[in-house]
Amino acid sequence: MKLKLIGTLLLLSALGVQAQQKVISLYPGAAPGSENWTWNEGESDSNAFNTKVVYNVTHPSLGVFLPDSSIATGTAVVICPGGGFHTLSINSEGYDVAKWLNKQGVACFVLKYRLAHSLTNDPVKELIAKMSQKDFPKQVAPVIPLAIADARAALTYVREHASEYHVSPQRIGIMGFSAGGTLAGAAAFNYTAANKPDFDAPIYAYVPPELISKIPDDAPPMFIAAATDDQLGLAPHSIELYSKWLASKHSAELHMYAKGGHGFGMRKQSLPTDNWIDRFNEWLDLKGFLKPIDPQVKSVKERADQWEAYHKQWEDAFHKDWANMTRYKADNEKVKASAPNPKSVVYMGDSITDFWISRDSTFWSGKPYFDRGISGQTTTQMLVRFREDVIDLKPGAVVILAGINDIAQNNGPIDIEDIFGNIQSMALLAKAANIKVVLCSVLPAYAFPWRPGMEPAQKVVQLNAMIKAFADANKMVYVDYHSAMADERKGLPKNLAADGVHPTVEGYRIMGPLVEKGIAEALKTKQAR
Repeated sequence: MKLKLIGTLLLLSALGVQAQQKVISLYPGAAPGSENWTWNEGESDSNAFNTKVVYNVTHPSLGVFLPDSSIATGTAVVICPGGGFHTLSINSEGYDVAKWLNKQGVACFVLKYRLAHSLTNDPVKELIAKMSQKDFPKQVAPVIPLAIADARAALTYVREHASEYHVSPQRIGIMGFSAGGTLAGAAAFNYTAANKPDFDAPIYAYVPPELISKIPDDAPPMFIAAATDDQLGLAPHSIELYSKWLASKHSAELHMYAKGGHGFGMRKQSLPTDNWIDRFNEWLDLKGFLKPIDPQVKSVKERADQWEAYHKQWEDAFHKDWANMTRYKADNEKVKASAPNPKSVVYMGDSITDFWISRDSTFWSGKPYFDRGISGQTTTQMLVRFREDVIDLKPGAVVILAGINDIAQNNGPIDIEDIFGNIQSMALLAKAANIKVVLCSVLPAYAFPWRPGMEPAQKVVQLNAMIKAFADANKMVYVDYHSAMADERKGLPKNLAADGVHPTVEGYRIMGPLVEKGIAEALKTKQAR
């Protein structure tokens, strides 16, 4: 693995994105003002918006998305998707936003607020037809106060449960898109101590004149974004909000993009609007909302700066010593100075081997085991250092676990046959030196956090079949981690590898007995020549 990728992988592991953890009903029973609504909430994936939408919401709720505790800032935001008060663009303007902000340490609460009744299972088609009618604003007017009440109830809920979610009651904001921006805008004009937003982010918001009132003296800072070519003509609404905040001497930031249309959300269009959320993140940082309230927690930016320094240091070393021959040089000299131990075992591998001793030190304690794993390495690099790190130590056996970084193409594209060839070469070199060989299956992997889209699962299966066939043909021991650890996707389940690649303690404790059984078998078996 190129060393910069090593750091990126570890950082992504530390900043693991959380899935929606639970759903909270905003009201204990029927929502006030809509007690007689009896229709059922639905979802539509096939529609003119080309995204998942939710419709017919009668029971408002909050989807909870919490960041990893190691990066949690103590800041929270209620996210209100848009959709003309008939639908909610739940992914692009809801869940995707929450997942992105989780990576910055922000707790997110995605609001499903009450909507106008859709009569068919194609609410988008209904909405488009209604929007062409002159009285559309009057049609949606009755539901707007109910939706605003839901947003205020959401802010109240998060503040009342701040300690439960490890957020500060003084760092709870609201963000809304289009119709959801109506809710965010209304929250900034009229609030109580319980439902006041500490920051406000209306994105291409619809803010009808009747909602605009006198700006409170303690109005929250506001971040506003929209596109000039908004098809619904809502760009002036954003400009008016900004102008009012500016005139009243309150903090505001406006991003008015030349192109992007209405409803860009988290959709990628190869336009500057693709990066609006980066600008929002910078604004949060500028306002102090990304500085963790816990002094023991480092912000994402601080971590990134640390990794950048780490990358530079190790990239310099990488170019000077590609196979990292110096990593174990001093340790190897100590081993060679002692008498050879026929029961000693060298573990040759990558980060999966390298991390084992730190994550489950009890496995190594008091045993004649030598860790020679180097994080990020491919089989080509291992083959280069195999003599110094294995053969010259004269162990009784070597455990070879390698290949996953080759499949990830950390050093560039490589054929499965060539990966296998490197593993085969290491095994044959050990055999020629009278070292017993334990060949391990590559661990399951469904995806690589540092290389999205690689789809490694079947390649791992293919490589393992080649390793096993070679081991059988040469009467070498084969340890099958894959069968013992794979889930239904041929990947590693969360409890065995939080990032899907590197084992947890629980994962290593499955591997330990398997490999020790293999070592015992290898050491008592006369190796074929």
